[in-house]
This record gives sequence, C-alpha cells and structure tokens, in this order.
Amino acid sequence: MAYRSPGHGYADVAAHFREKVENGELAPDDSLPSVEEIRAQFDVSAKTVSRALKLLKDEGLVSHRGALGTVVTERPRVAPATGADRVARARNGGSNYAPGETSTGHTAAMLSCSDPGICRELGIEPHEEVVVRRRVFRVRDKPVVIGMEIIHPRALAVVSDLLKQGPRGDVHWFTDYEESTGKKINGSPEMRAARFASKDELEGLEVPVPHSDVAVPILVARTTWHDEDGPIEVMEDVFAPGVWHAARK
Repeated sequence: MAYRSPGHGYADVAAHFREKVENGELAPDDSLPSVEEIRAQFDVSAKTVSRALKLLKDEGLVSHRGALGTVVTERPRVAPATGADRVARARNGGSNYAPGETSTGHTAAMLSCSDPGICRELGIEPHEEVVVRRRVFRVRDKPVVIGMEIIHPRALAVVSDLLKQGPRGDVHWFTDYEESTGKKINGSPEMRAARFASKDELEGLEVPVPHSDVAVPILVARTTWHDEDGPIEVMEDVFAPGVWHAARK
C-alpha cells in the first residue's frame, strides 16, 4: 500500500531511509530504490523524492554513483565514541584522538548557563557563568562529533588555563586538577538520548538543511563528573547524523 507522508513529505521520506542506514538495514554500497520506486512506495512527487535524496546526500549518508543510482556511503567511525572514553584513554597515557582523527574549532569562554538541566547537574543557579570548552572531532576531514565541556567555575581557581584558546594537548585538565588538589574526579554513568539538532550544532557538524523547519535527529551522550566537593563538569558529545558510534560497555 502506498504511504502518504504527513506534513513535509520529503523530510519523512528522508527519515525513512536514514533509519534504515543507521540501523544497518542498508549497508555501505547498498543501492536505494529508484526515484520511481520511491515515488510509488510513498505516493509522492518526483520533486519530493529529489529533495529527500538531497537531504540525505547533504548529511553524508548517500551519494550518486552514475548507473548504480543512489548508494549508501561508508559511514565514518568514531572510536572511542565519547569524551568519557577519551578521559579514560588519556589517564592511561594514550591520546585524545583515535587513529586518523583530528579536531578543529577549539573555543573556550565564560558563558551564562541558561540550560536548566545543566544548572541542576552542576548545582549552580540559572544564568551563573560557567567555563565552556568546545571542539569538533573529524575523520577524513569530515566532522563527526561536537565535544562540549561545561565546567563549574570553581575549577578555574585550580586550573587557570581552562580559558586558553586552542587544544590543551593529550593531558586532560582533570589530571592537572587532581595533581594540584589530591581530589579524584569520577564520572557518573553515561547517559544517551536522541533529540533534534540545534541550528548551531548543524552548522558545527556542517550539515546543510534546505529549510529551517526541517528537524534533524541526533544522538547526544552526557556524563557528569564529580570530586569530593560536588559536581565539577558536564561533558556532552553530539554525534553527526549517520555517524556510527560505539556503545559503552
């Protein structure tokens, strides 16, 4: 039976194939149905199909290969997947980066925290200033994860270069803090959730969206870190659409 997509038909058609790519039903190099087959399946126009395929191409999930038609691209892999894994690797003397991985867009700033959830997890009042560090991890020059650190302002009294622009190298600031204070920093269980990306996140992940009303789903991983005095950082990782991610054991 033909399926008529509600609302913005092209976004629903794109979501259908995006889900098949992300759950592995469509693997790299698999071909999508032809335009005519998609039209028949969803009871939509050729223009709607074209817009849906363009959205998937812009997200890096598919590409056009001449006679083969539209095929699923090889998805970049991120290993380990989150900041919590990177902290563990750095503490063991390893690198923040997986082989072939780089990062760009390093920023650090004091910002007012307006997110009620972050304020609650850090134990601060709404709009209190926090340190926000941000970078974009890339594989083969393609952005795959936005790494965010929202740090309690009390950490600045110990680690004064948290506001330094650019990378800090492979030594995470936790190490400097623990060596200076003798207080161990431990992470809560990592939480993962799906939500729609913000405009800023889409720009950081270089995901072009043809219309502002298109909702793009993303995966977010969050870990809250504490020392004996209370919460000290919320670490958040935002995955680009279609990026394969390793589940934490």
